[in-house]
Amino acid sequence: MKSPLLSLPGAVPAEGRDEGVAAHYGDLFREQRALADGSGLVDLSHRGVVTVSGDDRLTWLHLLLTQHVSDLAPNRATEALILSANGHIEHALYLVDDGATVWMHAEPETRAELVAYLESMKFFYRVEVADRTEDFAVVHLPAGSIAPVPDGVAVRETAHGRDLFLPRAGLEAYAAAHGPVAGILAYEALRVEAHRPRLGFETDHRTIPHELGWIGSAVHLQKGCYRGQETVARVHNLGKPPRRLVFLHLDGSEVHLPGHGTPVRLAADGAEGRQLGFVTTSARHHELGPIALALVKRNVAVDAELLAGDTAAAQETIVEP
Repeated sequence: MKSPLLSLPGAVPAEGRDEGVAAHYGDLFREQRALADGSGLVDLSHRGVVTVSGDDRLTWLHLLLTQHVSDLAPNRATEALILSANGHIEHALYLVDDGATVWMHAEPETRAELVAYLESMKFFYRVEVADRTEDFAVVHLPAGSIAPVPDGVAVRETAHGRDLFLPRAGLEAYAAAHGPVAGILAYEALRVEAHRPRLGFETDHRTIPHELGWIGSAVHLQKGCYRGQETVARVHNLGKPPRRLVFLHLDGSEVHLPGHGTPVRLAADGAEGRQLGFVTTSARHHELGPIALALVKRNVAVDAELLAGDTAAAQETIVEP
């Protein structure tokens, strides 16, 4: 979905998984500062929007998701995962129930597969699954924003801000009234600062929830069976995940940020040393400078100095070893 806000002055299109919205509007740090101060909004209209309605929607989703949602109160935001049979992360969902319908948004490239999976699991349950991406756009209001939520619009309110499921036809008018609009790079920098993982960035084909700190926030350990639960319970009760998410402060003298997949090694071993992990997301932060998230082997010492490619990196613990 190509956003109409790409026609705004200064808009530079994003690439890759965020294609369809603006990377920035000409001043990355100004946009970050605005969001950090609770003003402006972020155009996330490229994300997939899926709804589940019907009398059985919550009890049915409870059987499929890692989160406890059977008693989810109206207008209470939550997040959940869908796992493979082996416990690997396949989908990350950001949900809210408005009392009649569950609204969720997901990564753009996953929505078709997500809808197909949900449709295949309906069986005799009284539920209706719909891909609403063409009709609704996700708009993010930062924490502290006083921008109003239009009547009838579903909203997810969290500590990081509010996600509005806005009718797509009203996106331009809402942005004009409640901007300035910040690009996805500003949003991503604040996400990295907050240590929040993202599907397709912090995950690969073998990622399990424990590695990213998703236990608790997206995975409920005291709920009934769901696909992949055996792996979740086994690792939680009997072992440790093979990798862990870390936050990196990068050397600010480097011109280029290490991209997704850049090898992470011990600084003492140099650039030819054994690879211990990889950079998942890097960003330029308006206060912290260049920062990143990385996935490293669990046994990497928490005080070890690292190299992200050729860039020196000091780590902070997100997931305990």
